[in-house]
Amino acid sequence: MRVLLIENDLEAGRKLLSALRGADYGVDWVRDGESGRSAMASAYYAVVLLNASVPRLGGIDFLKASRAAGNRIPVLLLTAHDDPGMRARALDTGADDCLLKPLDSREVLARIRAVLRRAAGYATSCIGDGVLNLDLDKRTIRHNGIESTLSAREFALMHAFLERRGSILSRGQLEERLYSWGREVESNAIDVLIHAMRKRFGRDLIRNVRGLGWTLTQHVPAGDERAIISG
Repeated sequence: MRVLLIENDLEAGRKLLSALRGADYGVDWVRDGESGRSAMASAYYAVVLLNASVPRLGGIDFLKASRAAGNRIPVLLLTAHDDPGMRARALDTGADDCLLKPLDSREVLARIRAVLRRAAGYATSCIGDGVLNLDLDKRTIRHNGIESTLSAREFALMHAFLERRGSILSRGQLEERLYSWGREVESNAIDVLIHAMRKRFGRDLIRNVRGLGWTLTQHVPAGDERAIISG
């Protein structure tokens, strides 16, 4: 999955970059709010980590501009100031969570998982249904009752599909979700990844929609005649 880090503190930024990459996130790092706003307008991100004190459009102003533009990407505000009033303003302005510096990487990663599952409409670390679900904490997939581990790319692919279940995702949309800046993407990289997932979990896992992209196969629960009729 792809994360946007907006952090002007070099030491804090390097630590976050290391922790995020160590957890297999693709990370784009910018050091001021205006650059962050431009990045959000030009690429897809699963989540944004925002230092409240970045120059050129600080935290609160960044949130106002982002939410006014209709951007719903989860934003975690990072602050070194233990000011409940400021954190309350940030949450009311559109932040999804606030973290007080100095940061613990384990907590940062857990908070990211929490906002991702809330954004997908789930209360626990597992997103999906009884047939197919993804564990954001363990990074495993359960398909037809069988649990399997996933590579970083496989996990990001399945999260993209489950995050927008029922939608058709194009090649470009999937590449945006899986690869950060500066990563050379081979033209058939998505095809190879989807082929590998179908080989592991069955051809009915992901459906190709000719000329448009791919989508998860919609499973009909056994005995649900209404679902069959309406389909």
